[in-house]
Amino acid sequence: MAALVAVVLTALALVVSAAPAQAAGQAWVEKAQKRLNVLHCQAGPADGEFGAWTRSAVIRFQSRHGLAQTGKLSAPVRKRLYDEKAQRCDQRPVPKGSGTGRRLVISQGQNWLWLVGPKGGVVAQGGIIDNPSVLKKGSYRTGSYCGRAARIKKNSTTSDAVWLDNFVRFAPCGVGFHRIPTYKSNGAQMHADWLLGTNMTESHGCIRLTRGLSLKVWSFTTRRTPVHVV
Repeated sequence: MAALVAVVLTALALVVSAAPAQAAGQAWVEKAQKRLNVLHCQAGPADGEFGAWTRSAVIRFQSRHGLAQTGKLSAPVRKRLYDEKAQRCDQRPVPKGSGTGRRLVISQGQNWLWLVGPKGGVVAQGGIIDNPSVLKKGSYRTGSYCGRAARIKKNSTTSDAVWLDNFVRFAPCGVGFHRIPTYKSNGAQMHADWLLGTNMTESHGCIRLTRGLSLKVWSFTTRRTPVHVV
């Protein structure tokens, strides 16, 4: 009988000790989500659930700070996250060696785009989805290629299934900037804005942007504009 009581008490002790551990785990995720949102890394709702949205924010934080983009909240990443010197994810310096003057700069390592003014000031910036296997590092220029229009306000894919709004061509033959594709059938985006600025998916070769940033690129490229991919 005594042995049975001992077994029951041991089991109860394990249950009691396990419950706070689970709660603590959710709490540290929620804390990290709040910190990521303070740094404008777009972690989504601070609900303690480590899903794809939060993972995307961790990747943006890692790319901003030159860390391996694993999407994991490891101890070293958390230490950097809570450091008072941690930088905002949405404000990044233009990469060195990316040209001079008025231009567009794409960082494939950071999955990021800058619109740079004539004196070097940043006009706009934001996350992108690209495909490094299609678009190679180098210097390009917006304009017509392969006999195709330089700018198409309402472009369409060859399958005619989606819209590519605010399409600005800058490399042969069909590579350009555009809003995240939207389905013609229902108007929905192919994926959420929060995937931008990560390596969690890839395009067919173009540079996908938020609707807002695609409009800024459209306005910025009314004349042929250099594009540097680094």
